[in-house]
Amino acid sequence: MNDRILAHLQALVGERHPLTAPADLLRAERYLTEQFTNLGWTVSVHEFQALGSTYRNVIAHHPSFVPPLTTHREPRTLSSSLIIAAHYDTVSGSPGADDNASSLAVLLDVARRLRDVELTRPVQVIAFCLEEDNLLGSLAYAEQLRARNQPIQGALVLECVGYASSAPGSQQVPPGTPIAVPSVGDFLGIVGNQDSAELVGSFEQAANRAVPMLKTVSLVVPGQGEMLPDVRRSDHAAFWHYGYPALMLTDTADFRNPHYHQPTDTLETLDLEFIGRVAEAVEAAALALAGRSL
Repeated sequence: MNDRILAHLQALVGERHPLTAPADLLRAERYLTEQFTNLGWTVSVHEFQALGSTYRNVIAHHPSFVPPLTTHREPRTLSSSLIIAAHYDTVSGSPGADDNASSLAVLLDVARRLRDVELTRPVQVIAFCLEEDNLLGSLAYAEQLRARNQPIQGALVLECVGYASSAPGSQQVPPGTPIAVPSVGDFLGIVGNQDSAELVGSFEQAANRAVPMLKTVSLVVPGQGEMLPDVRRSDHAAFWHYGYPALMLTDTADFRNPHYHQPTDTLETLDLEFIGRVAEAVEAAALALAGRSL
């Protein structure tokens, strides 16, 4: 498993920015499209306008639920889909290994794990663009869902899932966090708002049952997390904004990883075993939420 994850990381790690590395951003988009297609998932794009150009969210649909295409090459969103997502862009000047190639590797591995499973609910795996530019890709997508009054079961959004440390004091805590957080950064954070509390509980239960070696810490915040802005820093917040249940799965980014948004966010700093466990946990949650248990 680690070999597959490593191969995806080797292909994806590198600056992927719309202005300073547009060719590599496009290369990542094409790699994701190719990999999902090779796994037998049906791939489409959601195009949106931003920063004076056209960008694309890559959407892969589970083989059991293939939607018809519209005239814009964009599939109609299926009723009550479970969404599993991560962003594929980076900040300027960073190779983005943890942020967010680690999560893309999990998306691809989960797609492989689920491809031959008969599910009772549609599952979409989405790679969002321009998360680092104020969540522009996920906001455009969630806005479209709301405009169509389209329900979803929920969104599992991965944001930095590749860095872990067993060193005492390696975990910092955002000011105002209302729960006790371990001082050792070797756990997966599960963050949801009150409307997503059931989704948080379902993920935590499935992960703890299927991957007991993966430590988890869950946090449910009121409203849309306005009182704790650090919990809003990824694409799950776009779903919250439009009233959809969503959670963020994270290694807590700069509250643990000293390489966050730096040129040193490289492949060598990642913990492949931790990433593999996250993939197992996401698979277990998807099976439980999509109507089939392990």
